Amino acid sequence: MAEENTAETQGIGDTQESELDRIAGAEREVASQPPAEDTTETTEIALGIWEQLVAFGESLLRPWAFYQVVIALGLLGLSFAIAAWLKPRFYAWLKSREGWSKLRYRYAMMMHRRMPLFVFNLLIWFTVWLMQAVTWPSRSYLLVGLANLALAWLVVVAVLRVVQNTTLRAFLRYGAWIWVTLVLTGLRDDAVQLMDSMALVFGETRISLWMIAQAVLLLGLTFAITRLLSRQADARLKRSEDISPSMRVLFGKLLQVFLYTAAFFVGLRIIGFDLKGLAFLTGFIGVGLGFGLQKVVSNLVSGLIIVMDKSIKPGDVISLGETFGWINSLGARYISVVTRDGKEFLIPNEDLITNQVVNWSHSDSYVRLDIFFGTAYGDDPHLVRKVAIEAAKSVKRVLHYPNTPVCHIVGFGDSSVDYILRFWIEDPTGGLTNIRGNVYLALWDAFHEHGISLPFPQREVRMLEGGGEGTPA
Repeated sequence: MAEENTAETQGIGDTQESELDRIAGAEREVASQPPAEDTTETTEIALGIWEQLVAFGESLLRPWAFYQVVIALGLLGLSFAIAAWLKPRFYAWLKSREGWSKLRYRYAMMMHRRMPLFVFNLLIWFTVWLMQAVTWPSRSYLLVGLANLALAWLVVVAVLRVVQNTTLRAFLRYGAWIWVTLVLTGLRDDAVQLMDSMALVFGETRISLWMIAQAVLLLGLTFAITRLLSRQADARLKRSEDISPSMRVLFGKLLQVFLYTAAFFVGLRIIGFDLKGLAFLTGFIGVGLGFGLQKVVSNLVSGLIIVMDKSIKPGDVISLGETFGWINSLGARYISVVTRDGKEFLIPNEDLITNQVVNWSHSDSYVRLDIFFGTAYGDDPHLVRKVAIEAAKSVKRVLHYPNTPVCHIVGFGDSSVDYILRFWIEDPTGGLTNIRGNVYLALWDAFHEHGISLPFPQREVRMLEGGGEGTPA
């Protein structure tokens, strides 16, 4: 009896263990099911889209659908042929236009580049109107869809033309074309589900292909709008006469930083990104700034210091080492200095803080230049000074008032009386070497006119007869 109870107890235990094993196995299977379910869902959605495409392709084999495809292809080829004939004539006409605004020229060039799309829209909408007037509307449904799609593509091109950056504009254009194509063909929901099913899971964070596509497109669109607003605000600041050039640059930089930062965070919020995760990013940025970005930060801070203390500003004429030119623009990392020979030097802002800089037009635009010359001892120094001053005044860029040219004797040389001629100009951007050369030419002409001679070194060599012959070494 005891053995029977023991056997029965073991049987019950084995049954319970097998039941527990089965339950545990089922739980393990359930726990491992989500990836399989995600894969199955992705496959089912992809197969559903493929079946729709196959069904649509089969529907094109019906007589009137096939006729519409042939008509559309013929219109497409005709559009390219007409555009090829029309583009050079339109471009020649466009070159003869004068006085157009920059925006008008941009849209005209956009029309020139997208000429096949413009012509295709005109042809296909005319064909749709003609077919709906002479036959049943059901026999032109495919052409109507293509006409709507072509018009939507054209609207996308026209709207995004305001984006200045070529790469960003192309990226947004292709993204918008894909999106409107999915919407008009009725595949938007299936495509969204397909991209959303393709995801990577990191703990509690799930990143899908649809989220990435949203982030890229929305951030690109947000930055495009921000860039447009920034350019408009910067243009208004430059037209303001009440603000100094340095403060205009400073306000422009601060406004750009604010707008781009706001655009970044707004774009992240639109796509549903948790901004709390940026705390880790802030830590990494701090470490990077401390080690790898020292020079970059130094140039940025130096640029802000330069703008705030107004030591240099756009239009100033400066000398830094062997570089002489005028400041074309102030950047966040560097300044642009254009020399007289057309070279443009990009000088880091840090160099302007740590090195000696000569600003020829810091407080005002007046610049004094000195040239040296000498005359023979037989010439009247009073006449020389008077002639030199009048010669300097005869040069076009030399100022007469408030700073008039002066001439002084600075020494008695071996073969000449030495003078210095000082004169002022107010346009150093016009060059210094050329104005010195013009004054020298004026002095040459004036001295020849008044009989004033310019001495030059002379050497006499005398040959002594028998000199040095037979002299012991």
